[in-house]
Amino acid sequence: MKYALKALLHLAAQDGAQVRTKDIAEQAMIPKKFLEQILLELKKGRIIASKQGNTGGYYFLKDPAEVTVADVYRIIDGPIALISCISKNFYEACDDCPDEATCTIRKTLLEVRDQTLAVMEKTTIADMMQ
Repeated sequence: MKYALKALLHLAAQDGAQVRTKDIAEQAMIPKKFLEQILLELKKGRIIASKQGNTGGYYFLKDPAEVTVADVYRIIDGPIALISCISKNFYEACDDCPDEATCTIRKTLLEVRDQTLAVMEKTTIADMMQ
């Protein structure tokens, strides 16, 4: 997640210019092979795009002010919730829980998710640039 945010912050600082993987890796201090995987996931998630060739590189598809930390997290790491029974987008009931309504673990981790999600959903790449 950290490397994805570092790469996006570097791209955002380029004001729409296309940036080569090699340059992002060097300037953001991210291992190139790892960065390539991250950029492909962000591309699949439709946050960035790329063009081939000598003048090609990666660039934002969306305005960095519209890309939240939650968006990036879900693309790179999946569910924000710590357990599946509290996930908004990847819900699954727990096999070992007889009653979600009275589960104290669920209640506590739901509060953690809600507070974490609130910060992640209100913070954009543009906000992080400030």
